[in-house]
Amino acid sequence: MPQDETEPVATDPDEIGAHRYTVMSIAGLVAAALMAILSVLPAQFAIGGPGPTYDTLGVDDEGTPLVQIEGAPTYPASGELRLTTVSVARSSSELFTLGPVLRGWLSQERYVQPEEDVFGDPDQEEEFDEQSQLEWVTSQEAATVAALEVLGEPVPATLTVAGLDPTSQAEGLIEAGDVITSVDGADVTTFTELTDAVTALAPGDDITVGFTRDGTEDEATFGLNDNGSGGAVMGLYIDPAFDLPIDVTVQIDKVGGPSAGMMFSLGILDKLTEIDELEGAHVAGTGALSADGDVHPIGGIRMKLYGALNAGAEYFLAPIENCDEVVDHVPEGLEVFAVDTVEDAYEAIQAIGASDTSALATCTAP
Repeated sequence: MPQDETEPVATDPDEIGAHRYTVMSIAGLVAAALMAILSVLPAQFAIGGPGPTYDTLGVDDEGTPLVQIEGAPTYPASGELRLTTVSVARSSSELFTLGPVLRGWLSQERYVQPEEDVFGDPDQEEEFDEQSQLEWVTSQEAATVAALEVLGEPVPATLTVAGLDPTSQAEGLIEAGDVITSVDGADVTTFTELTDAVTALAPGDDITVGFTRDGTEDEATFGLNDNGSGGAVMGLYIDPAFDLPIDVTVQIDKVGGPSAGMMFSLGILDKLTEIDELEGAHVAGTGALSADGDVHPIGGIRMKLYGALNAGAEYFLAPIENCDEVVDHVPEGLEVFAVDTVEDAYEAIQAIGASDTSALATCTAP
């Protein structure tokens, strides 16, 4: 019976070893070639990680305070109040390879996302950067207003309507350019007075807003909407022009966005008060801040926790609305406290300085 012709089977151990070595060598070369190809292909991702931190009580390389205040006496402060940042590499600006993408996926300190999810349309990159810079400047003004009002000094403001939300029930009654002067018969002269008057009401309640238009006084009554969380909103975009009694200058030009507002405000508070709130403690934190003192959630908080730890911080102040991202992700060696307002944050740094943090709120699992 005919047999198929076959290669002779190796039986010598040295011959078997040589054959296995040849196969493994070829496989290794193929893998190396694949990795070499992958390593030079651009990855269309944004990679975020811990960015630099800045001590709002510190000085720059030339000895200039990072936060300078004119128009009021200031006092020396110990310890640190560090604002935290996230550094983001984007493939549209620099070429990075598969390696950093893989490391980012595997690291708790980093994130990897499609670039458009982070920055939006690449064609609007310049607009994104301009908006980020505008938010940075606005956060400094809001920080100053909030700090002064924590110290009991209301900041007068001209409250101009910049526009209306399409769902606002004030449509046809109030226009862009109107200046709000009262709510339900009570004068409002500060941004905080306006927000307090609205938040004291409920969605569906009527509100009567007094305003001036082209020098003529008038008023309008309309219903309030729900802000999505059960709170009341007028649906008006307000552009407050503050009459600040002090001048605050920030010597940091490499940061964008609004998330440093709370730490700016704490730095201003510390400098304007004679007491030494921190007693040498190193505190970091993050949180966008509105002029009425509310602290708002931010992005990238997990990376900021690691950035704070790397900078030597022992404590971290986080917006309470970011707690779901903080739980189970706090690096060892860092204590995190949750804050809802800048007043909460100010009380927290005093408690930290006094080494009595037992009453401070922390982020806990729901």
